This record gives sequence, structure tokens and C-alpha cells, in this order.
Amino acid sequence: MTMRMEQLRAFAAVVRTGSFTRAADAEFMTQPSLSRQIAALEREVGAPLLVRHPGAGGELTAAGEVLLPIARRILADEEDGRRRVAEVLGLRRGRVRIGAPPTVCATVLPEVFADFHARHPGIELEVSEAGSRQLVEELARGAVDLAVTVTRPGTAESPAVTHRALFSEELVVASAREGGDVTGAHGGASMTLAAVAREPLVAFGRSYDLRAAIDAAFETAGLGPRVVLEGAEMDAVLRFVERGLGVAVVPATVLHDQSGLRLRRLTDPVLRRTVNLSRRAGVEPGPAVLAMERAIRHRVDELVAPGQALRDLVVVAEDRGPGAAGESAQERAQERGGQDAGPV
Repeated sequence: MTMRMEQLRAFAAVVRTGSFTRAADAEFMTQPSLSRQIAALEREVGAPLLVRHPGAGGELTAAGEVLLPIARRILADEEDGRRRVAEVLGLRRGRVRIGAPPTVCATVLPEVFADFHARHPGIELEVSEAGSRQLVEELARGAVDLAVTVTRPGTAESPAVTHRALFSEELVVASAREGGDVTGAHGGASMTLAAVAREPLVAFGRSYDLRAAIDAAFETAGLGPRVVLEGAEMDAVLRFVERGLGVAVVPATVLHDQSGLRLRRLTDPVLRRTVNLSRRAGVEPGPAVLAMERAIRHRVDELVAPGQALRDLVVVAEDRGPGAAGESAQERAQERGGQDAGPV
């Protein structure tokens, strides 16, 4: 049995208005057309629904009394469905599932989420905080709608995920503030990787891809770092450094608004990482996901605006639109003279 929405609307309109004529007017159709819709519905259910009275409407039959509440419920559900879809399209309702590494969650995203929620309070946000490799897997199986990831050369690319360059940033050396403030610390101060190797080092847990990238940089340079504490998460590493336990190598954006820490540029070699917006390949993003992407790009633009401390350390990708793959972003970073430090 196939009942069409226009048939149910015609049937409900006759009952509601008490007249075929008024029902036809209400549904913006001629009376013969309305009568045909009801007749077709009666053929579908296999029973008369209305007893017609000349010059009046119709009286419900036993079958009509059974069908009427069902028809009204179906019509209400259809209207509710249309309203909900309209709310999603108008960003009044919906959900964004976003994944990001710990460094991005702690730095870029807090302001993004605050601004996004203020603009779209009806959109639910769900966050998955994990390393980039895990986030790529989550994207591939549809567990998140959008992810901020970090890629590096040599990493196998998943055909199920597309990357678009967002920005590249230097890795820097964080130490306890010894006077002045972090925003002015990188003006001329720098440290070579060999100098960092002579300092006590606070290292991330080995589950961090950033830890693997930093270890690889030391190994390539033939250096052995003096690790005094390892295994901590990002926030803890920064607090240990602030208390003077040692230095740490971190992405530049991590030190934004960290007044208790001093920032030094890392040289010889300069290490960089490329941060991407990543999506599941072949899946058209909804309005809420696109709005979140715009909010993230806007926040990155704010971080590198004139007068900001990170302006010289963070380079916004030239092409952040669709089709800018993660590999191209890495190539652009290497052309600037940096080495990709890998995902966090």
C-alpha cells in the first residue's frame, strides 16, 4: 500500500474544513482534483473513508476514523521534518563532530568554539581529542565530520580522507620566563638544536607524534637530549617548564597567551609542521561543518594579524580552499626552508 502525502493532506483537509469546496480552496486545488486524490487514497486502503453528502462535506466511515489520526501524525511528522531540515540549513539546529590534536585543542579551538557557540547556540559540538593518525581513521569511518590534522612526508595517505592546508608553524623552545614577556622573547633570542640538547628537556609522552618527530630530529643531528621528565600531556609539560624543570620543544601556537613562559626560535635546523583541515573524501559537508571551517580559518587569521607575536612564526597557507591537498602544503612548507615536524 502506497499512500501519497497529497492524498493524506486532501483527506485531512476535508475533515478539518467540513467541506470539499473549502478543503480544495485550502489546498490550492480544484474540487475535482481533490476528489480524485481522496478516491485514489480509498483505492490504496481498499475501503471508503468518507460518506459523501450532496452540498456538504463527508462523514467519516469506520475506516476513515482509523486512518485519520494516522494521517494527521504522518502530516505532522512531515512538517516537523521540513522544519528541522530548514533549521539545519539555517544553522539553528545540528551537530558538528570535530577532531583535533591536543596542541590545537588547547590553543586554536577554544576561541573558535566560543565564537561559534555565540553565533550558533543551537549547534551541538562534539570533540574528539587525539593524534592525527587516529583522527584520519575516525574520519575514514565517519566518526567525525571534520578534523584538524598534522601531516608529514613519508606518512601513508588514506584515500578516504582529503587534506587542505591551513597553516604551517615553527617549532620553538619554551622555557621559564626570566623577565620580560613571551610576546617579546623571540625578537632576537634563538637556540640551535644542539643547544637544546645540552639543556634539561621536558618531553611529551611517546604516544605523541610530536615526540617522535622531535626524537627523530635529535637522532638525525646525532644528538642525545637530556630528558629530565617525560610522559606528560601538553598542559602538564607547559606547567613543568614554567616551574623551571627544563625546556620543551613545542609548536609556536601553543605559547599564545602563555605569559609565564619564554619563547625562543629553534634554529639549525628550523623545524616546521603543517596543519590541515581534513574531511572524509567524497562526502559533501553540511552548512554547520562549513561554518566551523570558516570559524577556524578566521581564528588563524587573527593569530597572524599585524602586531601579533606569532606573525613571524606562523604562515597561513596560500590556498586554503577545496583541492589543496596535505602533500602540497608540506611541499610549500619545505620550499620556505623548514622541516615538517609531523603530527601532534
